[in-house]
Amino acid sequence: MHTYWTDGSGDHAWEGRAVRVLIDADACPVTRETLEICRDRGVPAALYGNGTQNLERHVRPGDPRSSKDGKRGFWIETVTCQGGADSADFAIVEDLEPGDIVVTQDIGLAAMVLGREARAIGVRGRVYDRATIDMQLFIRHEEKKARRNGERTGGPNKFSSDDRRRFRSGLERLIAEGRRQAL
Repeated sequence: MHTYWTDGSGDHAWEGRAVRVLIDADACPVTRETLEICRDRGVPAALYGNGTQNLERHVRPGDPRSSKDGKRGFWIETVTCQGGADSADFAIVEDLEPGDIVVTQDIGLAAMVLGREARAIGVRGRVYDRATIDMQLFIRHEEKKARRNGERTGGPNKFSSDDRRRFRSGLERLIAEGRRQAL
């Protein structure tokens, strides 16, 4: 039996449950880095993508594929989702457990993750926060409206090595926090 608790900051976790990382792998530029960190830290990982993705390309020969075969806690699962653009997002939300960490660049998915008492980190290292997610969703909505009206809102900056460093640092911090909270 797991116990639900809070540390007073609004972050919740299940006591005694291992941290798990779920990756929204559709167009994710940090899948390789995420899996390296999971392998190094002994954290289970799951890759979610639509039917056009070859998720198996991220799995190394010898990577354990189930918790019974896991090495130092690491094992990897691939979940191919059929049925539309957001099918991987909904599969992630369905499989989520409190305390899990989701890697995504989709603010809508991040909001659903936070609502399920899990953590979310963007591919540029931004850790999504319950206190600011509503404003981020509002800004996304307003930018989408502007684009529909023909306005140019500009896209994101080119993905950089600094983004990768920030992501690695943020994910490692979330894993460490999740492990401390699970004790």
